[in-house]
Amino acid sequence: MFCVAALITFLSCVALSEAQHEPGYCAFYEECGRNPSIGGSLLPPIVPCLDYSRARALTGQHYRRLKEVCPILDHGESNTYACCSMKQLSSLEMSLTLSKAVLVRCPSCAENFAHLHCINTCSPDQSQTVKVVKVMNVTNTDNNNKTMEAVIGYQAFLSTAFADGSFQSCKNVRIPATGGFAIAAMCGRYGAKLCNPQRWYDFQGDSSNGLAPMDIDFELIQEGDTEGIPKGVIPYNGRALKCNEITSSGGQSCSCRDCQESCPIMPPPPMPPGPFRLLGTDGFLVISIIMLCLLMFAFILYLFVSYLVRSQKKKDEEKGKGKGKDQNSNDVTQQVIDPSEVTCADRNSMAAQAFLSLEFRHWGTLMATYPLTVLLLSAVVVVVFSAGLKSIELTTDPVELWSAPNSRARQEKDFHDSHFDPFFRTNQLILTAPGRKGHIYDSLLFGPQNFSGIVSKDLIIELLELQTQIRDIEFWSEDLKRTASLKDVCFAPLNPSNPALTDCAVNSLPQYFQNSLDNINAKANMTELGVTKEVDWREHAFYCLNSPLSFQDITTLRMSCMADYGAPVFSFLAVGGYEDVDYTNAEALIMTFSLNNYARDNPKYKVAMQWETEFLKIVQAYKKNPAANFTFAYMAERSLEDEINRTTAEDIPIFMISYAVIFLYISVALGEYSSWKRILVDSKFLVGLGGILVVGCSVLASMGFYSWIGIPSSLVILQVVPFLVLAVGADNIFIFVLEYQRDVRRPGEKREEQIGRVLGNVAPSMLLCSLSESICFFLGALSTMPAVKTFALYAALAVVMDFVLQMTAFVALLSLDTRRQDNNRCELLCCVTVSTQRPKKSNEGFLLPIMRKYYAPVLLHCYTRIIVMVVFIFMLCGSIFLMFNVTVGLDQELAMPQGSYMLDYFQYLYKYFEVGVPVYFVTKKGFDFTSVAGMNATCSSVGCDQFSLTQKIQYATDYPELSYLAIPANSWVDDFIDWLNPGSRCCRLYAFDPNAGQFCPANQSALDCPRKCMRTPSDGVLRPNVEEFNRFLPDFLANRPDLQCPKGGLGAYDKAVVRDQSGEIIASRFMAYHAPLTNSQEFTAALLKARELAHNITMGMREIPGTSPDFEVFPYTVTNVFYEQYLTIVPEGLFNISLCLLPTFVVCCLLLGLDLRSGLLNLITIIMITVDTVGVMTLWGIHYNAVALINLVTAVGISVEFVSHMTRAFALSTKPTHVERAKEATTNMGSAVFAGVAMTNLPGILVLAFAKAQLIQIFFFRLNLVITLLGMAHGLVFLPVLLSYFGPGVNKAVLLQLQQEKAKANQELELKNGMRQIYDNMSYEDNEIKQVPDSNSTKAPTDARRPSQIMENQQEAREEREERIDHF
Repeated sequence: MFCVAALITFLSCVALSEAQHEPGYCAFYEECGRNPSIGGSLLPPIVPCLDYSRARALTGQHYRRLKEVCPILDHGESNTYACCSMKQLSSLEMSLTLSKAVLVRCPSCAENFAHLHCINTCSPDQSQTVKVVKVMNVTNTDNNNKTMEAVIGYQAFLSTAFADGSFQSCKNVRIPATGGFAIAAMCGRYGAKLCNPQRWYDFQGDSSNGLAPMDIDFELIQEGDTEGIPKGVIPYNGRALKCNEITSSGGQSCSCRDCQESCPIMPPPPMPPGPFRLLGTDGFLVISIIMLCLLMFAFILYLFVSYLVRSQKKKDEEKGKGKGKDQNSNDVTQQVIDPSEVTCADRNSMAAQAFLSLEFRHWGTLMATYPLTVLLLSAVVVVVFSAGLKSIELTTDPVELWSAPNSRARQEKDFHDSHFDPFFRTNQLILTAPGRKGHIYDSLLFGPQNFSGIVSKDLIIELLELQTQIRDIEFWSEDLKRTASLKDVCFAPLNPSNPALTDCAVNSLPQYFQNSLDNINAKANMTELGVTKEVDWREHAFYCLNSPLSFQDITTLRMSCMADYGAPVFSFLAVGGYEDVDYTNAEALIMTFSLNNYARDNPKYKVAMQWETEFLKIVQAYKKNPAANFTFAYMAERSLEDEINRTTAEDIPIFMISYAVIFLYISVALGEYSSWKRILVDSKFLVGLGGILVVGCSVLASMGFYSWIGIPSSLVILQVVPFLVLAVGADNIFIFVLEYQRDVRRPGEKREEQIGRVLGNVAPSMLLCSLSESICFFLGALSTMPAVKTFALYAALAVVMDFVLQMTAFVALLSLDTRRQDNNRCELLCCVTVSTQRPKKSNEGFLLPIMRKYYAPVLLHCYTRIIVMVVFIFMLCGSIFLMFNVTVGLDQELAMPQGSYMLDYFQYLYKYFEVGVPVYFVTKKGFDFTSVAGMNATCSSVGCDQFSLTQKIQYATDYPELSYLAIPANSWVDDFIDWLNPGSRCCRLYAFDPNAGQFCPANQSALDCPRKCMRTPSDGVLRPNVEEFNRFLPDFLANRPDLQCPKGGLGAYDKAVVRDQSGEIIASRFMAYHAPLTNSQEFTAALLKARELAHNITMGMREIPGTSPDFEVFPYTVTNVFYEQYLTIVPEGLFNISLCLLPTFVVCCLLLGLDLRSGLLNLITIIMITVDTVGVMTLWGIHYNAVALINLVTAVGISVEFVSHMTRAFALSTKPTHVERAKEATTNMGSAVFAGVAMTNLPGILVLAFAKAQLIQIFFFRLNLVITLLGMAHGLVFLPVLLSYFGPGVNKAVLLQLQQEKAKANQELELKNGMRQIYDNMSYEDNEIKQVPDSNSTKAPTDARRPSQIMENQQEAREEREERIDHF
């Protein structure tokens, strides 16, 4: 038998070699049957019979059929010859139909493609262009089972000019559904990037691709080259149409999207504006230097002028004109004020201070007199307010937290989610195998290929096992009242109504094997060019990674690349970390489970959350498994919110420790320690605890009140507001308690009266700060950011409640504590008394003497003041430069705690993922898609506008580094038009009842569905009319794509078009892809560029007749709601901070009696603190974002505490010089501010350094530390120096009052001396006449008592005067 077979083969080769190549002769004719050498195939592999004969003249039906299929061979009915039968024409038409389904967008490409195959199959000179190289005996069942010689392989000779022209016309044709190139699916393993004419034709002639019925060896011959060409063979050298040419059948030139030659000359997009520059360098640096020079010059000029003024004044004094001396030549230490010199502002200031002091004195006395009643009423008020906490809502949804409901991004998200399904939920693993060695595989088809360590069979199988374990997750659902699984919540694009597990969208490398272990293990022998080798999973994986749209590979394995759910898995969804198209050298495997994104009130939302919980359990257990060969990162859709909530819960103890440290410090620092024996009596543990409780109650009251009225809270509020109120409250507590401890009770004064008097002294300062801060925060509530707005509201009311409770409950608590201390009772052990008495003198503590003796004199030394001014001016100018270079944004990973698995995921995502997030260009109601003009304005195929919607997106993707768009948009309009094209099998109609006239799917027999939905247009530009558009669009959207009709819209577009009851399209979307985006700055820039492009598209489409003037196209990406804030956060921040600064100036001016200079200096210092804070943010790598903005608003509030107390103390001082007044303010108020604000905040802030959450470490530890240190530096160093130079003068109304009271006191003293002289005289006379009784002697005792009464009156007057001064 072997000898017989060899003889037959030899004779066949001899016969083939003797075949003639003459014009007018055929090499084969008619169909012989199936190709016996092909096992499985996507199309029946029908091969022709070997038949060297003359070409047949065609007439009648045969001629008309040829004219339909191969019009290029038509020479008239009486003059047309061909080498193909009717059956061959039908088979050729079926084969060409599959190609036309994707190439028909470009008529010249489709015609060139059909051109060659018509020449090879039907040309009357067939024998001159082909050479049969392989035949085989085939039994023809249609010809009485006659055995015939069938052609199963031939060579086709064509010129390189024709081949190159055809390839060039087709290489840019797009597939709208994916945005990729059609050539990628027609070039096998090479894909679009590596495809060339030879490889393109090789794939077409490869019978293993499932489409070619036999092996065709295309020989591309250069012009003039005759080597290797059989005698008589003339390479076909027909004219290939260019893609921008009109076809012979009248087809229009291809569109710009499919043909670069058709594109208009487009100027490159403008480059983004460069950095601001002046004089060839950084413009902001130049401005900062100029400002530094101006400020330094102004300061030096001021010093110079001041020196001249002082010198002149000194000379005048040395002339001895009596200035500085009274009539007794005694030095005068105070300026003599004439009543006419007192201004209205001075009188208003004194009156305001006197009024506030008097009212607060009465109030404090009242609160201290009835402490228990006050505490009870305060507790009742707090309980009533706090009762609202029962209905508190904590906002944890990041969208609700950071995106305003009326913001553009939020409205666009709401529109998208209400018309389309929300973007599906992603659950993903990115797996690597570091250290695992790769290997080079010598493939029979593809040659030597490098396979990385991760792309190995054992790891693919291990990944499949993990994928199967996850896919088979089952759990009991209380919401569904049954066992739930993946199919209940999965995204199933091709079977959304009743999905099975195999319908769920799972993207991974095992999907190239349809998740079948048998397919992964499959092997087969294959012969190529006389070499037989085994092919296995590697050939299939290599082929599918390069051609994911293929329904069958080109190996003898003949396996599909489609996933088991029916859609392709693009390379970037299966592998990552590769360069260019070197997919098998990838560094990572990717596995993604997609779930439907249900609304939060939908019961299936909880089911999806449960499934994701089970997913995380399996993945985390697998990660801990020592047998696992992968190193991987993972995430579930719920992970971000889960990790934020987890870290918040874990960091609560850190905050509690922070508050405990602050409480411990307050308790110790408030005590007045005079003796070890009295340490338990003089400590202020309960007072410190009371202060903390006041802060806590104010926060609870604020939260309860807003919960009553339905304003939700957030974790940011829980973390920041108590801290802020504690800083404010502790400062006021220290000022009050320290002032009380330094005060000495006057003779006959009750303890309650003393407390009231002390409160009258300090409460106006406390009111100044609290009122400024509360108004600041209330104005901050005008912010559009929900998180900032709610924070400002909660903080404002908490500050108000804190002040109210300090004026009531804390005064009462201090009254009770002083009673205990007066009775020498110990704290906590009230029944225990101490015998050691309390010292009579006031307790200054240790800080006040240090401030008085050392700090204030050194700080306010003449040279020190100059150094301080120079340093702080330099700091301001440097911070202004740094402020303009602060980074705007907040990267996602910063929201995660240290050690979170999400940090690994973000790292892997940015490193290995090769494409960015999808972006939808969404159209609203008001555009007529059914009109020809409407379709042309959106599509990008033949006949479409050059500046249509999809075409403009295409132009943008040519510059991904500027537009941030990498993959063009898919287009349901384009695919709908292609689907309607009669050149494909997609849209046909049933011819027979009961479905006559209805849509017929492509998988139905042509006998049942002979009619096409539309006729071939004469100009090649197919456009349905309104009736046809509305009739067939639903069929298109419901048509499942397959090999016969890859243009079906189910899965790709069924959710992309929304129509109302009348059939009008009220919303549609076109999906493109961003380039990989790795940080918030790129996300923000991508959003901005997408909006610019969408606006340009909107303006163009509004010019189409019939378009509504309010029609709009907008871009939607799931991340837009988070990053939109960074487009406006700079002006938003300036607005909010300006609103906060305004009340600090206004309130300071009003409460100081319209003292504009004090208010202005107060404002300048707070602005400097804020600017310097932003400057340090740049140095320390703290980005500017909404969280930072909240802290900057907080910084303004805390700065008020550092600054306003000092400013008021200086303004009210009556020392003769600015320096002495600054020393007094620094000594008295600076010590209280240092102890109450700086030392209260710092211990608590330092504890936050141990928090796990990076947000807390960066924006609460770092930023609050910066705010506190800069506030302390400006408030205790810069401000006293600034006031010593530029502070307001002494209030002349106060000086006049003191001057008048001093004169009155002198008069009283003179009167007393006169009375004493009278008394002495009376005593002398009494001695002289005591021997002689007188009737008036009885009045002598009365007269003798008058001097004592005068002294008592004088003492009372002096006390009243001191009291008035204290009031001021």
